[in-house]
Amino acid sequence: MPAPVRRVVLDILKPLRGPSIIDVAREIASLPGIEGVNLTVKEIDVETITLSMTIEGSDIDFATVKEKLDLLGCVIHSVDQVVAGKKIVEEPENVEE
Repeated sequence: MPAPVRRVVLDILKPLRGPSIIDVAREIASLPGIEGVNLTVKEIDVETITLSMTIEGSDIDFATVKEKLDLLGCVIHSVDQVVAGKKIVEEPENVEE
């Protein structure tokens, strides 16, 4: 059995019209295996909002997340981070020499 996915960081495009970012966050947070969602606005264009979405949970089903985002009118631009396993492993901070 594959290790559970604990964190996913996505770059998302959301149309200005449609559900608010609050609604998007609530819908994703309500999916099974998800314990929390952080949505940050990165850029606002004429017709779209670029968002950074961090999802954490005990067992994130990426296909379910993608399906829900599609239903909400959002498009995944990129998957920027995935953390899987028994625990969340944080990236070490860069040590400047």
